[in-house]
Amino acid sequence: MKPLLLFPIFCFALSSSCLGQTAAVAPIQLKCHKMDAPGSVLGPDETLMHGMACRQVKQAPPVQPAQVVAPATKPLSTLPTSLKIVPNSRVFIAPMDGFESYLLAAFGKKNVQLIPVADQNLADYVISGTSLDKKAGWAKIIFMGNVHSDNAASITMTDRRTSAIVYAYAVDKKSTLHGQQTTAEACAKHLQAHIEGRQ
Repeated sequence: MKPLLLFPIFCFALSSSCLGQTAAVAPIQLKCHKMDAPGSVLGPDETLMHGMACRQVKQAPPVQPAQVVAPATKPLSTLPTSLKIVPNSRVFIAPMDGFESYLLAAFGKKNVQLIPVADQNLADYVISGTSLDKKAGWAKIIFMGNVHSDNAASITMTDRRTSAIVYAYAVDKKSTLHGQQTTAEACAKHLQAHIEGRQ
């Protein structure tokens, strides 16, 4: 027997013969073999078409390409935001033209319940800010006998996970003897009060 041939044809309905049909609505696949070979017999499920015995072959349903679904990400805005500072959390103090050293010392002096770390990637919170130290001028020193300076500072504390600003404080001290040390200790004192819920 010669090899079987597979070919698709199109017809209106799945009938035993599709000859004479001109319009196509659904594909049907037929498996056919020639009948001129010795001993060829038309099977019960075969139809004679153009000298060939053909039978309908079931088609496997088309395989749909797998759809790639991006993993669901939680928008930043839906993250639970808390303005409460967790005691004994790690904090990174960003450079502030030297004021960060005063602030770090003030944390120890005022027993601020935060653990300073040198690596921002390991911190839970980040403190940034500015400090302005205005030294006493010669006129103030000569005519008023005042050698004290004016100092202003402001700090902002941010939660690294949510980017929420959990604390902000500004201080302006006039005629301070120790300048940045004074304003740094004021920042540390008020921050500890905030952590304890007293502010």
